[in-house]
Amino acid sequence: MATTFPRLLLFDLDGTLLDSAPDMVATVNRMRTARGQPPMPLAQLRPHVSKGSRAMSAAAFPELGGEVSGAMIREFLDIYEQELGRSSVLFDGVVELLDAIEADGARWGIITNKPEYLAKQVIPQLGWDTRSAILLGGDTLAERKPHPLPLLHAAEQLGAAIEDCVYVGDDQRDIDAARAAGMRSVVALWGYRDEGELPDRWGADAMAETPGDLAAPGFWARLR
Repeated sequence: MATTFPRLLLFDLDGTLLDSAPDMVATVNRMRTARGQPPMPLAQLRPHVSKGSRAMSAAAFPELGGEVSGAMIREFLDIYEQELGRSSVLFDGVVELLDAIEADGARWGIITNKPEYLAKQVIPQLGWDTRSAILLGGDTLAERKPHPLPLLHAAEQLGAAIEDCVYVGDDQRDIDAARAAGMRSVVALWGYRDEGELPDRWGADAMAETPGDLAAPGFWARLR
């Protein structure tokens, strides 16, 4: 079989493979309800999802001026664990993309900044616990993205040369981590970001409008 994909594709999770925004919005709206505040719409909170619990909490409570306490982060994570997987769905085309990667004899794995204990609950729900070659959370190692350590560690653990790896993510931290690791990168344009963010300035090797683009004939040939 002719090689179509890089030998190892590493993916961010939230905003790249999984549309987890509904779960996270439900989380912060429960926090707002507990404080007597009305719910916020998905569209208003969605751009902050990839930036994690602190950014979501700050967006949900703008009156805090970005000063989110450790107690509020713990509250978010406790409620989010209850909401985990209730409303999230895979982005269109992800199932077919992962099937195509495996059919090509390549491997794929997940490197997320989501806490490992939460990521480990999500993956079995998706049936990926026996398919993903590696899963690294934001607290698995001493550093998290945008530091390159998780990407370098994944390649080392899987015996993959850096030049045979590509990292795919929807946030600038993903691309910064890949560049620092010397790894090629692709921006997932279907993910979460503010209108003011300019992914064409992040320095990625390519950008993809949909997951299906990554399986399109010739996409990876342009990156070689």
